[in-house]
Amino acid sequence: MMRTLIIGGARSGKSAYAERLAVASRKRIVYIATAQAGDDEMKSRIAHHLERRDVYWTTVEEPIELARTIEKHSGTDTLVLVDCLTVWLSNLLFSEPRNYPDVGLIEPPPAFQYQRALLLQALDKAKGGVILVSNEIGQGVIPQGALSRWFVDESGRLNQDVAAVCDRAILIVAGLPVVLKG
Repeated sequence: MMRTLIIGGARSGKSAYAERLAVASRKRIVYIATAQAGDDEMKSRIAHHLERRDVYWTTVEEPIELARTIEKHSGTDTLVLVDCLTVWLSNLLFSEPRNYPDVGLIEPPPAFQYQRALLLQALDKAKGGVILVSNEIGQGVIPQGALSRWFVDESGRLNQDVAAVCDRAILIVAGLPVVLKG
């Protein structure tokens, strides 16, 4: 069993690389898609990803309860591919109606803390391989607004926690893998 984090910037090639790793495993692939088609641009992104997937892969759409879905589909003969953690994070952080102040410390909603803890436990208990795709969004300019800085901070914390429990971590830059761990 191998847990792998594939991380990189937008359009770095991380999803395509993760899909190639999944195919190379020669296991049954369960693709967990976290995106929701809320607008035309996201519908286009989802369609692009769907075109690359093999028809024999099982696709499960799960925007919130990622841990439960990993546990349900994890097996010794199965590789679970999650794309992507950053979208899942966004789904969780903005799933509850809240008043986000322009300044000050913003705390994640309780559902996020709970689902994040469950995810780390599910990765630890996974019976088969898991590949997780995530965006590295903290290497650019520091965002001007408090809400954007909060999202970047939470994304960085989530990526660190997931990388700590994964056996491998691979950074994708311009389509090229750079092994960080494993």
